[in-house]
Amino acid sequence: MNAAEEFNVIQLPVNDSRQGQPAPDTPSVANLDKVRDILFGAQMRDYDRRFTRLEERMLKEVSDARDDTRRRFDQLENFIRQEIAALGERLRAENQQRSQATEDITRELRDASKTINQKISQLDEQTAQTHREMRQQILDQSKNLSDEIRQKTEELAATGAREARELRSDKADRVALSNLFTELAMRLNNEFKLPGED
Repeated sequence: MNAAEEFNVIQLPVNDSRQGQPAPDTPSVANLDKVRDILFGAQMRDYDRRFTRLEERMLKEVSDARDDTRRRFDQLENFIRQEIAALGERLRAENQQRSQATEDITRELRDASKTINQKISQLDEQTAQTHREMRQQILDQSKNLSDEIRQKTEELAATGAREARELRSDKADRVALSNLFTELAMRLNNEFKLPGED
């Protein structure tokens, strides 16, 4: 649209509004309006029809675009709701799985702790039993050793006493043997005299 057409489009409402009003006082203005209507009237009516069709088409397209946008927004909203619901369900499932895993681990730890406590108690009992047995063995061995030492001491004392007795008896025999040898030596030397031989 050029500058003249824009001028005519702008002036059109003025011309249309004047058609319903009484004619102006000056005949030259009325003549000018008639000339203008003759020159540009058909073109202006054609423009009006075009503008009307363009406006209707634009209104329709805007309405269609609005409906399409609303439909797309509804689809997007439904999609987002479904995704949020799916995410919420997945989070609930994962939370349930984690809770179950935590419960399983807690139960396993509790069982392991109970088993360890039982084994520690068994080891304590075994250690106490071993200590008791070792103390009893040490006590028994100490008694046996004391008995053996006492027995050996008694045996050594008896042996010592016997040896002492034997030594005493052997000593006496030695004196007799010494006297015998002395007498024999004297007889060999003819120095032995019986009591009564003088």
